[in-house]
Amino acid sequence: MRTIGMPGRILAAVLTAVLLGGCDSASPTRTAQTPPPASPAPDSPPPGSAAPGTPRDLVTGLSVPWAIAFLPNRDALVTERDTAHLLRITPDGKRTDLGRVPGVEPSGEGGLLGVAVSPSYATDHWVYLYFTSATDNRLVRLTLDNDKLGPPQPLLTGAPKGGNHNGGRIAFGPDGMLYIGTGETYRTELAQNRDSLGGKILRVTPDGKPAPGNPFGTPVWTWGHRNVQGLAWDDTGRLYATEFGQDRFDEVNLVQKGQNYGWPAVEGFGKDPRYTNPLLTWPVSEASPSGLAYADGSLWAAALRGSRLWQIPLKNGKVSTPIAYYTNTYGRLRAVVRAPDGSLWITTSNKDGRGDPKQGDDRILVIPLK
Repeated sequence: MRTIGMPGRILAAVLTAVLLGGCDSASPTRTAQTPPPASPAPDSPPPGSAAPGTPRDLVTGLSVPWAIAFLPNRDALVTERDTAHLLRITPDGKRTDLGRVPGVEPSGEGGLLGVAVSPSYATDHWVYLYFTSATDNRLVRLTLDNDKLGPPQPLLTGAPKGGNHNGGRIAFGPDGMLYIGTGETYRTELAQNRDSLGGKILRVTPDGKPAPGNPFGTPVWTWGHRNVQGLAWDDTGRLYATEFGQDRFDEVNLVQKGQNYGWPAVEGFGKDPRYTNPLLTWPVSEASPSGLAYADGSLWAAALRGSRLWQIPLKNGKVSTPIAYYTNTYGRLRAVVRAPDGSLWITTSNKDGRGDPKQGDDRILVIPLK
């Protein structure tokens, strides 16, 4: 996808214009929106918020590293979307290929996607994966013992698959339940169909069953989403998600039980009380936000088409003006996670068919917070 370069100050001002509250095909009908006027952007994070330091390469020569999850010993598990391989990466950059995950059939934006480590990994050795199979997108778990992968055990099957919009981010929440971001695979009607797993955020038990307290007695936690690829919780347990818009606005949403986030009737902000508005939006050319992390008072969003890292300062669940870093420096950014030492680990996605790979791509960058 084409990236648009602008100075960080101007970019942040553009974003401020759509505060309060991408992909490329013809749009369905949706509610119009009128952003408030822009205000001057800050040069640096507000007092009390961390700023990123100088990135360094941890690992190079990867192939579309899609997700990262940390083991108790501080090693990381990393998925490669298109090769379907699961890697183990140590904090000093040693790489071990744990093998190809059986049953994955990569195609388009599908393949080996999300990874999560069991909260009780020390005793059960379960690793959770979300991937595209021959028939669907699905959640599986398998054991990892002495770098040996056990056979995948399907836990949740039947999520729609497609060439685009497969979602795929998974993460355990503070409540011990597993959350899954899914996409509507360009079948926009699925987002408003509560009987479909597409275009949703799902919440399941570690065994893949609908979690206690879910609003509809199914795996569905929230609905009306287009393509969710980022999940993160703040210090108080609030859940946030990134979502790809279509032609106009990408989103960060505060995720609340049972809420309908409006797609395809609304892209960005609307005035229909049936739908929950986002916390903020970006022009799709400046974001296409995939991974999301929370660290030191801010959300951090990795931008694919926007080719930058966004810092979104938070206070009591409210956002202030986002700040762009590393614009067009490393290309497309896919995953961002907070490492056990407090740094951010970020993956590039320049080999995904839409980027411009450079020597060493794809890579994992380590960014200290200061």
